[in-house]
Amino acid sequence: MQDLLRGTWKAGVPEIQKISIVDDDESVREALKSFLKSVGFKAEAFASAEEFLNSGHLPGTACLILDVRMPGMSGVELQDRLAASHDGVPIVFISAHADEEARARALESGAVDFLQKPFSDEALLNAINAAVRLPRSP
Repeated sequence: MQDLLRGTWKAGVPEIQKISIVDDDESVREALKSFLKSVGFKAEAFASAEEFLNSGHLPGTACLILDVRMPGMSGVELQDRLAASHDGVPIVFISAHADEEARARALESGAVDFLQKPFSDEALLNAINAAVRLPRSP
């Protein structure tokens, strides 16, 4: 199944897209980064919203995979900050918590998807596919 996903996925992506991952759990960050690179993306991982904002990677990010609950700035707070500054990077939220309030707020604020951990590779790729195909404002 994984080889099938890789083959069809790569065929559907016209250019290598950069995906940024923000999650305070190192094992999640590294697993997602490794998986995304294995299917042909450029991937960068950050331990916090603040680290991502200070990294300089925002302008080239085609999709942001963002944990909801993190120490410091939460994922939803980062989403709000990006929206306020008109940095409209598509966001796919991930969460280990079944928080319907956060899910509803994130989606109402424009998130592409909200995935409950653990999620399948296919669900993640489908969400990223939807995100990278969204029209971007200049």
